[in-house]
Amino acid sequence: MQTAVLTDRQRAAVQAYLRLLHTVRAAFDGPPDPRRPPVVPTAALADADRALAEAGLTGTEEEFFRLCRQWCP
Repeated sequence: MQTAVLTDRQRAAVQAYLRLLHTVRAAFDGPPDPRRPPVVPTAALADADRALAEAGLTGTEEEFFRLCRQWCP
């Protein structure tokens, strides 16, 4: 198995993506509640977008998800 050595920016992008993923999962976890519609905070989306851009991974989803799989299988 090939080991990925991520740059600091790539690592930050993967971590931001994982934070966003956990936020989305938390928002949709449990039964629907019409009084509290699930919403992903814009800060979580902005954090992931910024980290992806800084790592040069905007528009390179295949490369990004390869890094995610190698770093956090």
